[in-house]
Amino acid sequence: MEQGNNKFISVKYQLYTNENGVNTLVEETSEERPFIFLTGFGVALEAFEKAVENLAEGDNFEFTLTKDEAYGDYFEERVVTLDREIFSVNGHFDHENVVVGAVLPLQNEDGNRFDGKVLEITETGVKLDLNHPLAGKTITFKGQVLENRPATNGEIEHLASLISGEHHCGCGCDDCSDGCDHHHHEHGDGCGCGHCH
Repeated sequence: MEQGNNKFISVKYQLYTNENGVNTLVEETSEERPFIFLTGFGVALEAFEKAVENLAEGDNFEFTLTKDEAYGDYFEERVVTLDREIFSVNGHFDHENVVVGAVLPLQNEDGNRFDGKVLEITETGVKLDLNHPLAGKTITFKGQVLENRPATNGEIEHLASLISGEHHCGCGCDDCSDGCDHHHHEHGDGCGCGHCH
C-alpha cells in the first residue's frame, strides 16, 4: 500500500434521521471530539467517504444517504431472545449492565463482534435488537472538514494493526484510554470508532 493512497480525514458533523419529513438529530461530533478516519479501510461508510474525501480543510458539506447507502434494511429476524444465563456473572444475572435500552457488545461462535440493544428482560430471557441503530433509515450529514491530508505510513500501520486485532481498542484513536471503546456505543464518541460512518 503506497503512502498517499490513503487519506487522513477529520470532520465535525451533525447526523440527522429523516422520517415522515421530520429531521431528528441523533449524533453530533465537534472540533474537540471529531470523527477521524483513514480512507480505504472501510472505517467510514463508503458513501460518506466518497462525499468528503476530495473536500478541502474548511469546506462545509451536507448530503443525504438512503438506507441502502447507509445501514441497510431493518430485519425483524434480527430481534432475538437469548437465555438469561448468558448474561450471568459468577452465577448472578448482571443487573447493572443488562438493562432495557442498554447496548451490549456481543460475540458469536465464529468470533464476530456486534452490538445488541436490550428491548426486554423476562424471567427466562433477554430480548435484543441486533439491527444497527440506524438500519432502515435515511440519514443526513451536515458538517465541516477539519483536516484532509495524505495519511502517514505510521497512521496506516497503526490502523492496520487495530483492524487485525493486535490492539484491544479497535478504533482509530491514538489513545485507547480516552474512553473510546469499539463497542461504546451508541453515538457521539466522535473518535472514529463507533458505528463506522
